Amino acid sequence: MRIYYFLYSIFTISFSTLPSYAQVYLDSTVLQTDIVADKLDTPWEIIWGPDDWLWVTEREGRVIRIHPETGETKQILQLTNVYRFQAAGLLGMALHPNFSDTAQVFIVYTYNDGEKAKEKIVRYTYQNDVLVKPLVLIDNIPAATIRNGSRLITTPDRKVIMTTGDINQPKLAQNINSLNGKTLRVNFDGSVPEDNPIPGSYIWSWGHRNPQGLVLADNGILYSSEHADSSDDELNIIEKGRNYGWIDVQGYCDTPEEKAYCNNYQIKEAISAWTPSIAPCGLEYYNHDAIPEWKNALLLTTLKHDDLRVLKLTEDGQSIVSENIYFDNRFGRLRDVCVAPNGDLYVATSNRHDTKANSGFPIPSDDKIIRISVSTAPRYASEKNIVKVFPNPFNTFTTIQVDGKYSKGSKNLRFQIYDRLGQTIQEVVLPSQQVAQISKDSHQPGVYFYRLLDGNQIVDSGRFLIN
Repeated sequence: MRIYYFLYSIFTISFSTLPSYAQVYLDSTVLQTDIVADKLDTPWEIIWGPDDWLWVTEREGRVIRIHPETGETKQILQLTNVYRFQAAGLLGMALHPNFSDTAQVFIVYTYNDGEKAKEKIVRYTYQNDVLVKPLVLIDNIPAATIRNGSRLITTPDRKVIMTTGDINQPKLAQNINSLNGKTLRVNFDGSVPEDNPIPGSYIWSWGHRNPQGLVLADNGILYSSEHADSSDDELNIIEKGRNYGWIDVQGYCDTPEEKAYCNNYQIKEAISAWTPSIAPCGLEYYNHDAIPEWKNALLLTTLKHDDLRVLKLTEDGQSIVSENIYFDNRFGRLRDVCVAPNGDLYVATSNRHDTKANSGFPIPSDDKIIRISVSTAPRYASEKNIVKVFPNPFNTFTTIQVDGKYSKGSKNLRFQIYDRLGQTIQEVVLPSQQVAQISKDSHQPGVYFYRLLDGNQIVDSGRFLIN
């Protein structure tokens, strides 16, 4: 009984201050996470740049580049006229699709014209490691402290597509004379595309509440994620000249009134909806061989539920066949996600200076950019099967047991626990029972390593994961 109590104390006292590293087991793939950058000021957009750096907007007005391996940060723009309050500030960003030849960057941010909050799209040129030559494409878009939308993408046909929210004035979403509650489509010089559905208007679609995710997938489909109020968040396929129903339709066309409205006004119905609200945000399309389980899927970050969702698509991309949730409340609110050319994912947290940060957040290191990559390490098990750790991974407690055939003739067995940097956290000389239990109580989730020594010889080693 003494060894049980001694080892239990080691794990509950010593490990509570260790750094934590979340891992995920898929069918055949193990994912690992690590922090690329921290102490950022509410990152809103994260893009993998053509220079193999991460390009990031911070809501207080900075555009920065972050080296994904070293974490080195370079500021390339500091706006001085940003209106920064609650959900307002520097928000979306997109790069020219042929950036190597035309180094243009598009950003959207809120400003104050002296009387009211407004929003503008501005095109910059990247030159000598800074953004210069600002050209306003659209300004005077009414803005507010909430429900501004403001996700940006660029398309191969050289258009900027931007989402706008209803700025807490729901009737604007159905008003085609207003740019709020819409998806906008703009030429790179700020003019109106000739093939937009309403002549002379930037409007591409309407009837939106607060769309904060937007991605043009490899399949050519434009997807958007949209905040509802307390229920019926939406995932939509955005099509030219379509009405998405807000405020008369929320989520699916599933009530008698909504069904009638959808039929009468040819409403484009959501392909997925969530009740209660999850606050869906950044959206990406994943089709890389690095994580085969996630191929042909949409990756969705959420603010209210603090998770990353993988939405598997049908072959034609028109509907969702499954939804899986990862990193639930592990890092706090997740604002955006991007995919690197090698298949790694990068997610941005949104905990700092956010009035709606969830329980336990922010923490001093917020906000962060987190890499999700494929682990090359073997699954968590003993190398020689002398030490058994079961179950592994575990949620509440696990048992450590040394094979009796080996321990019977050994009088100097030591069990060492160490971190991923190779630093020994604790060492215990094992008596004859060779059995101990580890409890999750007061431990942070993460990966821990162990080795069993007989004298100075390592006879077994392995690792375990606390979920």
